[in-house]
Amino acid sequence: MPSQGESAHEFSALNTLLLVVVLGLCIVSAYLIKQNSFYYLPESGAAILVGLVVGGLARLVYPSKEELEFLTFDSEIFFFLLLPPIIFEAGYALKKKDFFANFWTINLFAVWGTIMSTFVIGFLVYLSGLMKLIPMTNPWDGFLFGALISAVDPVATLSIMGNAELNCDPLLYSLVFGESVLNDAVAIVLFNTFLSYYDSAQAFSYQTLGSVMLKFLFISTGSVFIGLSSSLLCCFLCKHTFMTKYPEYEISILFLFAYGSYSLSEALGLSGIMSLFFSSIILSYYNSNNLSPSSKVTAHCIFKSLSVLCEFFVFLYMGMGFFTGRFKNWNFLFIFLAIIFCLIARLFNTFPFSFLANLVRSHPIPIRMQAVIWFAGLRGAMSFALSLNMVGENRDLYVSTTLSVVIFTTVVGGELTEPFMSAMGMKRAHPPPAPEDGDRDTFAYEVCNRLQLAQECRRISYY
Repeated sequence: MPSQGESAHEFSALNTLLLVVVLGLCIVSAYLIKQNSFYYLPESGAAILVGLVVGGLARLVYPSKEELEFLTFDSEIFFFLLLPPIIFEAGYALKKKDFFANFWTINLFAVWGTIMSTFVIGFLVYLSGLMKLIPMTNPWDGFLFGALISAVDPVATLSIMGNAELNCDPLLYSLVFGESVLNDAVAIVLFNTFLSYYDSAQAFSYQTLGSVMLKFLFISTGSVFIGLSSSLLCCFLCKHTFMTKYPEYEISILFLFAYGSYSLSEALGLSGIMSLFFSSIILSYYNSNNLSPSSKVTAHCIFKSLSVLCEFFVFLYMGMGFFTGRFKNWNFLFIFLAIIFCLIARLFNTFPFSFLANLVRSHPIPIRMQAVIWFAGLRGAMSFALSLNMVGENRDLYVSTTLSVVIFTTVVGGELTEPFMSAMGMKRAHPPPAPEDGDRDTFAYEVCNRLQLAQECRRISYY
């Protein structure tokens, strides 16, 4: 008979094989969706559906405690293993010209819009608790839930907007993408700030809101400073060494410096996401000229592949968590109310701040584009990961509600993205321009063009 250690090893091996096979199914599904231009089901929605099937089968066929724990979402693995590659690739592949041209508008949505959304949802949840519609024992519960559910993660929407065939308006894509990245950092800072007041058992009062905002500004500034310092140190190292002789070291050192800024910020109680995002932007902009030609293309492919795998892994686990999660408190009225609250708060996030932005913008944001931005406020993995850190006797209720909102908005909202964009006229009639000089993707664009030209010449000569 196999020993206990051998049995545990075999159990881990079989489950790892299961995850590899299921991740492969997610990638094949994503390929089929792109290949057939099936916009009604985004790749993230397909991963969630695959996870729902796998989790449901696991619950029916092999509902052991060890199996269900293996297939359960772990927030620490998410924050320190899966999230960094996603954020790093988002900043490294960022179209910096579009992002910084709209930087202040993006900040209005991502910072002040998220703060507005947090307090609107928190107030509505608190009001629902007073009306006995949902169980709530502490006013801080409402603001904690408002902060975590305000983490916009429109992966499903962006995967459709980024499709070349749809030819999405670049301003729309830039605003939605920029908000989604910075918004996550703001939501985490707000959540951790509210959590510190919850743990200290400090009674809620309007006087505490000022200290909350001061702490938020301190954390944000410190995080950006650490990210910039780390990336500039990496640029200095790459410029004053001969590391271009060893491309594998170049790419490794890039990711390690960025990951170091993330870990240091988290260790100091700051925002690792904000630090990592700005670090990756600086590394992409200033350090590209220090890299060897092969590293410029290879780094893009490696970081993108890691990001895609991590995203599929996260959505897959969220789907499985619907059946394998250890939370048992479900309240369908709260789920319905939470979806309505998110839509209402998104209105306060989008239209008032679009009005403020249009007062100073040379190219105003049209009302139809504002409607698409409002619709793009889906909830994703960040909201669910934060919900696992909820405290109090109603923790399971908030976790199950958050997971339900995420699945609903990702699958249903993702399916309706393309029809809604068409109805709002957010597709351009002319093809997108080639990358401009100075963009990080220009080199890869030229290489791809030459490879395609060479393949075409070989095909012609063959015939």
